[in-house]
Amino acid sequence: MGHIEAMGVEHRLPDGRTLFSDVSFRVSDGAKVALVGPNGAGKTTLLRMVAGELTPAAGSIARSGGLGVMRQFIGSITDGTTLADLALSLAPEPIRAAGERLRAAERALDEGERSQLRYAEALAAWGEAGGYEAEVAFDTASVAALGLPWEEVRDRPVGTLSGGEQKRFALELLLRGPDEVLLLDEPDNFLDVPGKRWLEERLDESPKSVLYVSHDRELLARTAQRVVTVEAGSAWVHPGGFASWHAARAARHDRLDEARRRWDEERAKLERLVVHYKVKAAHNDGMASRLQAARTRLAKFLEAGPPPEKPREQNVRMRLRGARTGKRAVVCEQLELDGLTYPFDLEVWYGDRVAVLGGNGTGKSHFLRLLAGGGTDPEPGAVPASGLALAPVAHHGVARLGARVRPGHFSQTHDRPELTGRTPVEVLVDGDADRPGMPRGEAMRALARYELAGQAEQRFETLSGGQQARLLVLLLELSGATLLLLDEPTDNLDLASAEALEEALAAFEGTVLAVTHDRWFARGFDRFLLFAGDGEVTETPEPVWEPAARAAAPAK
Repeated sequence: MGHIEAMGVEHRLPDGRTLFSDVSFRVSDGAKVALVGPNGAGKTTLLRMVAGELTPAAGSIARSGGLGVMRQFIGSITDGTTLADLALSLAPEPIRAAGERLRAAERALDEGERSQLRYAEALAAWGEAGGYEAEVAFDTASVAALGLPWEEVRDRPVGTLSGGEQKRFALELLLRGPDEVLLLDEPDNFLDVPGKRWLEERLDESPKSVLYVSHDRELLARTAQRVVTVEAGSAWVHPGGFASWHAARAARHDRLDEARRRWDEERAKLERLVVHYKVKAAHNDGMASRLQAARTRLAKFLEAGPPPEKPREQNVRMRLRGARTGKRAVVCEQLELDGLTYPFDLEVWYGDRVAVLGGNGTGKSHFLRLLAGGGTDPEPGAVPASGLALAPVAHHGVARLGARVRPGHFSQTHDRPELTGRTPVEVLVDGDADRPGMPRGEAMRALARYELAGQAEQRFETLSGGQQARLLVLLLELSGATLLLLDEPTDNLDLASAEALEEALAAFEGTVLAVTHDRWFARGFDRFLLFAGDGEVTETPEPVWEPAARAAAPAK
């Protein structure tokens, strides 16, 4: 078993600002502890400190037991990393070191007799480090997550897997592995609902100590035994689960308000006392000592400082306006996504809220991408440039957008290469083919509504996942979209931002289709389109989270 203990931890940003300070918490043996808080508050930074990647500016972190870490980026790997690379990166340090040595020896095998000797030594070291046992674990995880043996997939690029498959493979390795302590940064992102339920069950039954970041309210409610909240430049610990967290937070805020009120009253009382004795001392030298005592008492009181202030509530104000369109916003006639679905018909009416459900790899994102590009026969000038830039979707049949329907697409992976290297304020001031530019003052006010004013000068790629998501929603707001096509919009949003999005969608005067595995978010929709694992696409009267196991791809 293992544990984590943070004691008075502080982190400073490169520009000298303090991100958080005086953070203390403990993850005891076998505990499942959730880290929550606003986007950019420092949750991932705190995980990196526990992992030993960052050194606290003050305070200390102690831990016992082997440490396994899953980074947030797993699920969106698109480079040349292979499954063997990923598996090795998640293995314990001795196996990682032996594996790197073995790989280097393999690459140098054709360099003569000495290279063969080095290879034999590396092979022996691999065995001594537990490499062969690790290969058995790799195979078990591969079969469980991908349905294929390790030898068939070890050299496969991770980018050829879906985000859910990447996450599931990594989680299988870590949860089955020898490390007693796990750090999981948004482990539920990219998982479909059956995958999330699997994760909930595995966390519940695991003897490991787990510290994890998640924004999924259902998963938090089912798994968190304690909640560490990072906000207002520090952190506090709720000793109960997420179900009672909101009430505990409200009660804490009330206590902080009361403590501050009493502090202000005491300060005013001491200041009045100093004034009183000052007046008395002007006419009576015998009062000088009492005046000095009152001043000393006030100075000590002020030096001790006020109690912490109640954290400022996030005030994300999304204004997704929309506009009136034709009655039929989307019409599909015998639409078939090649290799993914059988032909299906669909009519989506102006004002509908349609949740697009189904397992990973069933075609949901392809469907949204097809509509974002204008469907099968895009109207000239009606489709934003960002939609036309999306990869084409192989299909047969008809997908048609209605009159005055302007699609706006939100990608789950935030893949907007044109934003790389640019700051949010530059993006808004410059404008693009989909929206005009704006004066800097107006841009800053828009960013402030999305709680992004503090990140106005940060490059897009340095923003947290939630900050990127909020900026992309703001760009949708400014684009004038009347049909919102949202692919997992709540994946990276903190709790307050997700609730702000729900409120904005409720007020949106247009049509919404959203792919989601967020059970809480899905409650705000009135129609449910299920992409089942057998290729059928049907409408259901309520959310269906357990689609049938996938059969062979539909034949042409």
